[in-house]
Amino acid sequence: EQFELFRNRPLGEVVYVFFDATYLKARHNKTVIDVAVLWAYGITSDGKREILGVSTSLSEAEQHWREFLQHLKKRGLKGVQLIVSDDHSGLRNARIACYPGVAWQRCQFHCCQNAQAYASKKSIRKDISETMREIFGSLTYEKAIELKVKAIESYNSKAPEFAQWLEENIDEALTVYAFPKEHRVKLRTTNGIERSNRELKRRTKVVGVFPNKESALRLVTARLIEIHEDWLTERHYLDMSVLDLRKVG
Repeated sequence: EQFELFRNRPLGEVVYVFFDATYLKARHNKTVIDVAVLWAYGITSDGKREILGVSTSLSEAEQHWREFLQHLKKRGLKGVQLIVSDDHSGLRNARIACYPGVAWQRCQFHCCQNAQAYASKKSIRKDISETMREIFGSLTYEKAIELKVKAIESYNSKAPEFAQWLEENIDEALTVYAFPKEHRVKLRTTNGIERSNRELKRRTKVVGVFPNKESALRLVTARLIEIHEDWLTERHYLDMSVLDLRKVG
């Protein structure tokens, strides 16, 4: 009952929202399957972090993401200026349906990892990695775009698949430049939620295989409540005075 109250408590104004998914093994119909655990945390208008919600399902499909986002909205989540996540399967369409018009920052860390898949040969991987770091390390949006254009021209002949991927995907990871520079280091990746994911994995590893997805949800919820309560007592995570909150919503 305590966990249900936490997962269904009213929400309010949250400026930045981070989404992620992880997987746990559970029994279902006499087999062992991977259960998708979706969860989210946010940074409120006073610069504090809080766990927003968690959900388990048998897949990370769009329907699961849509139900999860709709549930957050039903509980009162509002004022969202930016959503930060990896390019999860199903999340893109669910995000557009539930929060149309809200800016999206694609995780730069995962974007760099995705880029490696488009190296035509091993010798180019290091070059691609350095190119991505240079673009994301730019001090201004204009400089990042300038480096993107140069990279596309440079790789058109030696790694055309990467050049095409870069042209079609890199802008999604540059949204963070529209926000205060004091916030960018915390908004450009999902590293914060990834650290909590590793802690969830550590806690659930001792279980091995859960008897069902409901038991997995209970244990994950218990740990997220602990994280949430720790965050409530911490100092402000971000100084929100540099953000024009009149633009919220």
